[in-house]
Amino acid sequence: MVLFLVLAVLGIHTYVLHNVLHFDWNIAFEDGTTSSLILCSSVWGIILLIRAYPTTAAVFIYALAMALVVSLATTMAEWETLKSIGGNNEDYKAWLQHSLPIRFLVIWIFDSWMATNAALRKNLHSLDTRFQQQADASALLKEAELFKLRQQLQPHFLYNSLNSISALIMIAPDKAQEMIGKLSDFLRSSVKRESEDFIPVADELLYIQSYLAIESVRFGDRLQVVLEKEYTDDATIPPFLLQPILENAIKFGLYGKTGTVSIVIHIVLDGPMLTITVTNPYDENMQPPKGTGFGLEGIQRRLYLLYARTDLLETAKDGQNFTTTLIIPQRHV
Repeated sequence: MVLFLVLAVLGIHTYVLHNVLHFDWNIAFEDGTTSSLILCSSVWGIILLIRAYPTTAAVFIYALAMALVVSLATTMAEWETLKSIGGNNEDYKAWLQHSLPIRFLVIWIFDSWMATNAALRKNLHSLDTRFQQQADASALLKEAELFKLRQQLQPHFLYNSLNSISALIMIAPDKAQEMIGKLSDFLRSSVKRESEDFIPVADELLYIQSYLAIESVRFGDRLQVVLEKEYTDDATIPPFLLQPILENAIKFGLYGKTGTVSIVIHIVLDGPMLTITVTNPYDENMQPPKGTGFGLEGIQRRLYLLYARTDLLETAKDGQNFTTTLIIPQRHV
């Protein structure tokens, strides 16, 4: 763009000298060419000076000051260079002397415009860099918090499993050994999924089956889980979301009860949303001891970090049942 403007200045300058002021064509062309080249050099010098400016503080004042200094130097350079062009043409020399204030004004306006434009670009680049750094920092913070939330799942479940194994060692060593084996397989599969942000629902259900196998050792035939599936193979879900919900359902569904307890998991894909509903028996008069409080609150936080929404997890109770509804937006729709 600068080159185009310089060429335009060259054309206008030459035209005015030759056709308006009636100077010889050679004088007009040499004057226009020399003035344009010196002007181009001054613009390039201003851009380099502003790029070298170490900060954006007061950059516009600095740009205007440099434009004034460079314009004065450019005008003097033009004067010294153009004096030899006209030869013995006294009219041209007289006109050149009288045109210096106008030349300075034109050069100063042009240089000031280019200087402020360069300063603005420097400012915008600095802002873009700052915003990118903030975005990167926010993304790293978000990822760190997601990782922390995922890491909290295993200790939370592991404590309960180890307590159960400890109790089974004395009364049922064979079951304790079985539970240790299932727990080892479960934790191994957890490590494989640690780096994944989204997985197929079928993979999450395989993980849940491993989890339920461990719980079945603890509760035996008392725990029955009914799975109702209405989704396609391309449905996805963030890993480690269902386990805390089921752990919460088992905790509140089996506590204080001696008979068989049925927990229903209903999964349906409806357009862009995957809806998972977990229903378990619930008795307000039979509450388990207060736990870590991580479960549903941790899921709510993860969903907000992933989707920036607070309406993807809902709970409801009707006196006999407690229902947890989880909604997962699908990325492929």
